[in-house]
Amino acid sequence: MNKEADSSLQGPAPRDKKRKKRAWWIALAIVAALVVIGLALYQVPAIHDRAYYHLTTLRSRIYYTFRPPEESEFQPSSDSTLDLSALAATASPTPTIQPATGTAQQETPQPTATLQPTAVATPLPEAVYLEGIKQEYQRFNSCGPTNLAFALRYWGWVGDPIDIEAVLKPRLEDRNVTPVEMMTYIQDHTELGAVLRYNGNIELLKRFVAAGFPVLVERGYVNRDDGWMGHYGVIDGYDDSVVLGGKYDNVIGLSETPGAVHIPDSFNGNIWVTYDSLQSYWDEFSGIYLVVFPKDRESEVMTLLGPDADPEFNLNQAISTVSARLESVEQSQRYFTLYSLGELLVLKQDYANAAAAFDEAFSVYGYLPPEDRPWRMLWYQVGPYEAYYQMGRYDDVVSLAYKTITDTPQPALPETFLWSGRANVALGNTSTAIFDFKRALQWHPGWPPAVQELEALGVDPQS
Repeated sequence: MNKEADSSLQGPAPRDKKRKKRAWWIALAIVAALVVIGLALYQVPAIHDRAYYHLTTLRSRIYYTFRPPEESEFQPSSDSTLDLSALAATASPTPTIQPATGTAQQETPQPTATLQPTAVATPLPEAVYLEGIKQEYQRFNSCGPTNLAFALRYWGWVGDPIDIEAVLKPRLEDRNVTPVEMMTYIQDHTELGAVLRYNGNIELLKRFVAAGFPVLVERGYVNRDDGWMGHYGVIDGYDDSVVLGGKYDNVIGLSETPGAVHIPDSFNGNIWVTYDSLQSYWDEFSGIYLVVFPKDRESEVMTLLGPDADPEFNLNQAISTVSARLESVEQSQRYFTLYSLGELLVLKQDYANAAAAFDEAFSVYGYLPPEDRPWRMLWYQVGPYEAYYQMGRYDDVVSLAYKTITDTPQPALPETFLWSGRANVALGNTSTAIFDFKRALQWHPGWPPAVQELEALGVDPQS
């Protein structure tokens, strides 16, 4: 064998081995540097929010592929019956108490104002647009804080949505901020006043906007990729002449009649929503609305509300409206109507009829095509938990909570864990209840309801 052949059998020269080893180290160094740079960039708020949104969306879609949430159903254990005839007598013909600003149904005494008749003598303008609200896009899961910031800034509040998030949802993942939580924030952290009412309609919106008051509403929203979800919006304008294909090219909704409201939407940008479309989606949340105002203009707001300045009258009228809607609503909207009725009856503390309304709503849900099922509803309105709990149906609370939690890859639902914990306490499952309450605090650090439940059990919330 010659030397060349002999040399080829000896393998790579030592110099070649050193080159390859050095190349591997260089590659590892580059990868490590890219990781460090990526982590550093991820801390930049704008980049973090965008990356977090896409990563979370990707994870959710993978999860939903293998566990479609629209295919799961809740089967109530009870067979309760809704007594609509009893509800028909609920509505008060006239307000009976002084109106007051504050929480949704006056959980604590609030300053009163003299009730005035609704100001309707002067015809409303055909179109009104309030300047002063600058549209900006929300962070992930933060349409509540962002839209509340819109409403507050209109009246001179200086702050950012992230300031509200720090109080109402310290963790970005928390799925929802409720209107009552918004009321609490306004009371505790601003010098402004606010009223929260139900049974809203287009004429009421126009009345407030024409008087210079934007109105924050919670409504349903259907995203082409993600299906139904809840969404907030501030109404800062209206135009009776708006039609599809007319002078505005960003009109959303279907309608055979003209007219639309303007919303500086935190997800879709500046849009117009037809009156009919807004009312339909608004009804899915019982027509709930929040009006923010300087405290020296409280009497104006009460006058604009008219009889609805009385919160008890307003609630009774809302129950009457929703109950009447059940007689004519199409099957596709019957679930929302029954669910809204249950939510209102919980506020009325009529837990028997509320539970029956929710039972029927979940029954209707089972007949809806899977692609049309609003499976996220318990993210926003947790009335079924309270109704079932107050009726002693603790197993139903736990079962419904389990369904809600397992329907999402990231169960950032402190309200659901709270009610599951309360039901487990009632069932004698103390260790499970403690776990639930701590999970609620995981998603909403320092949340008073969960802290109080743990302290009642003799458990340190910080442990």
